[in-house]
Amino acid sequence: MIKATLLYGHPTDPEAFEKYYAETHLPLAAKMQGVNRLELTKFISAPDGSKAAYYRQADLFFSSPGQLQQTMSSPEGLAAAADLANFATGGVTMIIGTVENSF
Repeated sequence: MIKATLLYGHPTDPEAFEKYYAETHLPLAAKMQGVNRLELTKFISAPDGSKAAYYRQADLFFSSPGQLQQTMSSPEGLAAAADLANFATGGVTMIIGTVENSF
């Protein structure tokens, strides 16, 4: 299984980010075919209680690298990627990895 992780930096206006994310971006992303699972995380703090390095994380799971490529290059995937500039004022980093079994 392949996972695309998006790490969102702290937005300039968290309330505006949350509203847009919930009402516009997530419904847009939900139209992407081929995503097996989606996990969303809103960070509370770093382990020592200080501000977390990132504001949010989104993990999208795909059956294979080919499925990820097909989904992200589809009109729906391209629209979701283009939409990031509309609300991710703290920036966003995307990384891709292979999910390995855990204990």
